[in-house]
Amino acid sequence: MSRVYNFSAGPAVLPEEVLREAAEEMMDYKGSGMSVMEMSHRSKVYDGIIKEAEADLRELMEIPDNYKVLFLQGGASQQFAMIPMNLMKNKKAAYIVTGQWAKKAFQEAQNYGEAIKVASSEDETFSYIPDCSDLDIPEDADYVYICENNTIYGTKYKTLPNTKGHTLVADVSSCFLSEPVDVSKYGIIYGGVQKNIGPAGVVIVIIREDLITEDTLPGTPTMLKYKTHADADSLYNTPPAYGIYVCGKVFKWLKKMGGLSTMKERNEEKAKILYDFLDGSKMFKGTVRKEDRSLMNVPFVTGDKELDAKFVKEAEAAGFVNLKGHRTVGGMRASIYNAMPKEGVEKLVAFMKKFEEEN
Repeated sequence: MSRVYNFSAGPAVLPEEVLREAAEEMMDYKGSGMSVMEMSHRSKVYDGIIKEAEADLRELMEIPDNYKVLFLQGGASQQFAMIPMNLMKNKKAAYIVTGQWAKKAFQEAQNYGEAIKVASSEDETFSYIPDCSDLDIPEDADYVYICENNTIYGTKYKTLPNTKGHTLVADVSSCFLSEPVDVSKYGIIYGGVQKNIGPAGVVIVIIREDLITEDTLPGTPTMLKYKTHADADSLYNTPPAYGIYVCGKVFKWLKKMGGLSTMKERNEEKAKILYDFLDGSKMFKGTVRKEDRSLMNVPFVTGDKELDAKFVKEAEAAGFVNLKGHRTVGGMRASIYNAMPKEGVEKLVAFMKKFEEEN
């Protein structure tokens, strides 16, 4: 069985050489006589693995010294609660709702204080990013929250919101490491790794040190305090050790590929192939306003549910898997993360052309 082209939104495709390396080290990591899967997270060997992963990530993203990198669990969804628990000092926060996950974060925050929706694109099924240049943000809001790339709807902020001096918190789960980013513009930038970086089970939180305090909402569990994990260098309890090890390998791969500016060029080139085809096609249509299109997640439809289903089925038989759109929007979606080779996108487009001619 040869490998398929996996367009899944996450868990998603990983670089083949990373998978091969992990396979080679599965039984014996660098002469330790055991797998990283079996190794104590308190061992010297593992300490080297997690520290090197952090150092490589810091180098890739040029993370300033006054930011901590935390390798946590619970996915992005656990951050929906952790953020207000740790940051809502005035019990007030502004949320920009541009998709399913921003909406869930907004709803979760209401458990902890006043979450205010300052902008939304729900009126057009989240198919665009609202203008965030002059939002009505309350003076005493603790932070402004966004989901920067909306996996389900295929939108991406090209300009960060004007937060009017308030701390910006961003979920970057599906655009993580896809392009260079100025970390200093954010108070917290975080994401689940299972889309663009590694296997499911790890969430990376990059947080400015002044936001890490003992002063959390009453009743915040020890495990949900950023300070707990920051003080213990992500080793307060057993971390998702193997997942972090694979992420570390992906960081090395990214460095070898030329870093984040190279990835951005590659990602733009790949996305252009697919978007250009969609823009010229009589059968397939993209669903997102052009200026807000994501480079990572590309939703499209034929306008006919039965034809959509036929396409997904035939694509799968041809080795293009996980193209079915999210259940909330239907249609199709191709997620073309860093590890998706250009030829995967070219072959998909060739298949779509052929499908269009035959139907």
